[in-house]
Amino acid sequence: MIGRHKKLIMEDPLENIPDQKKLEQELNKYLERKYGDKVKLVVSTLVPKAYPEHDGEKEQPSDKASPQIKFDMKPEELISYLNTFIVKQDEAKEILATKICTHYNKIKFIAEKRGGADPGIGNIKNNIIMAGPTGVGKTYMIKLIAQKIGVPFVKGDATKFSETGYVGGDVEDLLRDLVYDANGNIERAQYGIVYIDEIDKIAGSGNIIGPDVSRTGVQRALLKPMEETEVDLRVPHDPISQMEAIEKYRRTGKREKKTINTRNILFIVSGAFNGLEDIIKKRLRKEGIGFGAEIKSKDDKAEYLKHVSAEDLIAYGFESEFIGRLPVVAVFHLLEAQDLYEILKNPHSPITNSKKKDFKSYGINLLFEDNTLMEMAQMAYQGGTGARGLISAIEKVLLKFERKLPSTDITELVVTVEMAKDPQKELIKLLQNPLDEKRLRRYQELLSHEREEMKNYIKDRKAEFLNRYGAIFTDPRLDIVVDRVIKKETDVNSAFEEVLSTYYQIRGFERSFSERHAIEVKLDDEAVDLLLTRIVKDERNGKDILTSLDNFFEPALKLLKDVVGTNTFLIPVEGIANPEPYFDSLIKDVYAHKQ
Repeated sequence: MIGRHKKLIMEDPLENIPDQKKLEQELNKYLERKYGDKVKLVVSTLVPKAYPEHDGEKEQPSDKASPQIKFDMKPEELISYLNTFIVKQDEAKEILATKICTHYNKIKFIAEKRGGADPGIGNIKNNIIMAGPTGVGKTYMIKLIAQKIGVPFVKGDATKFSETGYVGGDVEDLLRDLVYDANGNIERAQYGIVYIDEIDKIAGSGNIIGPDVSRTGVQRALLKPMEETEVDLRVPHDPISQMEAIEKYRRTGKREKKTINTRNILFIVSGAFNGLEDIIKKRLRKEGIGFGAEIKSKDDKAEYLKHVSAEDLIAYGFESEFIGRLPVVAVFHLLEAQDLYEILKNPHSPITNSKKKDFKSYGINLLFEDNTLMEMAQMAYQGGTGARGLISAIEKVLLKFERKLPSTDITELVVTVEMAKDPQKELIKLLQNPLDEKRLRRYQELLSHEREEMKNYIKDRKAEFLNRYGAIFTDPRLDIVVDRVIKKETDVNSAFEEVLSTYYQIRGFERSFSERHAIEVKLDDEAVDLLLTRIVKDERNGKDILTSLDNFFEPALKLLKDVVGTNTFLIPVEGIANPEPYFDSLIKDVYAHKQ
């Protein structure tokens, strides 16, 4: 029967490996035929994710630096990007941006100078510990960085790990997930970021029995991955994984072992570290009489954490080898009510922008008044959960509106402080008089105010944006950027990059025209501004617009070239706004002067 089953599989015309469900069904049919209903295959629910396959040699991890790593970002650039989205936490931004940029620039340097060779003995990775209370932006900052630099990223909670796996979650599963996030590209995954939250929960307390044994076991399980090791991408005890390997061997005759090397993977861990400040305070008092008592601030914990040492972390319950692999510490500060207000006020706040999109999905435009944002910030601050409390505060105010307004004709809503204090009362008033002129005028005034504030926000950071987008930093183009941010609810950087990309497309058209027709064309600034408005602001197809201009320019300019004897032309805004009458008039004038 086994031979017969094997023959059936070999005659299967499909070359792809059967998926889990099909394999399970086939094996259960075979077992049912042989043993009846007495035996059935039970497959573990903890199966590996289906990584996209790459043929041949591409399946094997390489020791050489990936050609896809083209990192050239400087710390100042990354800090500037983070400033767009994150309020406060300047010290943490500085540390994370600097050490992460250094990590990837060093990988690039080694790849270029040493041909991707092993960096050698003594190489130290900039693995990072982030310490701070909940809701201060630790996870958000790391996600932003990973997204900006374009590397695979996975997040896990230390409390769900076990040192042996399959109880709560294996440490090595994070690395398998990293490959999954890289769409199965093992080589790319080897330059990713692994982020582990609640790391303080695996600190022991000095006991030799009970949960501490498991906690220290997880620490030890992390030692090799945080430094350098090869991790098997196939889950050892999973039957589906084993069957896939057997089927692959049957088809190809090759025994394949997929592994991922952790040499260049950056590990970042975070936690609240409650009680660590007491250990630091005690040490500081021993080292300097009264020094610990001198620290006075609204956020004493963060001030003490800034003085943390390896000795303190070991006393907290971490193994010395574990702490040795995390040389960088970034401390996050507690957020005050004013900080929470600034988070909501930030034009790129994911909290307010997400809520705007919720309402926009029903065709309702949402705007927040300043005093409303402050009211919500105060509500969140009293909850004591940091920025996370802001989401609850907004939901509490707007839930009833989100339920009722989609069934009405209302398309504009200003979130007022009165709504924050008594949502039900204000909803009733709104439904009774949805066309209230005062309310509609309030919306238009606030929309104009929001545009002006966005302009001022960009101008306040002029030096930074001028350095990055110098070619397009003019008032007309700034208006296009502002319109894009408000209309599409995108971030300033993305809007600038879209305008800059279109600007280069227009300048590329000038060069292309000159090369194809031997006539040099230059558009003046107003002409370029008009094209930027049409393509970006009006969301028209840039290629179609430029092709249309090409069709107007070529015959007209060739005719003018023959008459006036020049092959260089400056096109004003009129030549873009109304090209046909403009060139007709120009040609007539030229011929009139010739006669």
